[in-house]
Amino acid sequence: MSELTEWAYPLAESLLAEPLPRRWQHSLGVAERARTVALVLGEDAELLEAAAVLHDIGYSPDLAKTGFHPLDGARYLRDVAQADERVVNLVAHHSCAWMEAEARGLREELEGEFPRESAHLNDALCYCDMNTTPDGTSTNPVDRVNEIAGRYGPDSLIGTFIRRAEPEILACTSRVLERVAAAKLQPM
Repeated sequence: MSELTEWAYPLAESLLAEPLPRRWQHSLGVAERARTVALVLGEDAELLEAAAVLHDIGYSPDLAKTGFHPLDGARYLRDVAQADERVVNLVAHHSCAWMEAEARGLREELEGEFPRESAHLNDALCYCDMNTTPDGTSTNPVDRVNEIAGRYGPDSLIGTFIRRAEPEILACTSRVLERVAAAKLQPM
């Protein structure tokens, strides 16, 4: 483990494990998925893993201010935890957050405070999140989107957002899998 992940895991655990044990299990599963795509990230692999384990801390009752977890989590990481700026930006923009921010009237705020990281990192975090069940096990993005829409209801803000985001979620997954396949074909 690097310094970044050694810092990220206990922080995420302290915010999620007790109040939201299922969310903690999901976050651990997302971090596990991050390790599976490390070969295509090079020096950014640890950055992705740290963002993966921290991506949902904004759900913590101690942090929830706006009710929009990517923004609440990123603000905490920036203002209180003084986290690496790239981790903060990945948390802020994870899994097509801009679309949900737009639905909540928070897109300008999100994008004004937090610049997006590179597309390959955003794709990778979306891939990890959308290929992990709420309990932390592996799934696929179609089942994950269906699970989210079912949990929140198809006509809810989240249900509507996740259906709108589905094509981009599938595209992110496809791009990551293409990168992984290409990396595996490269001679050592």
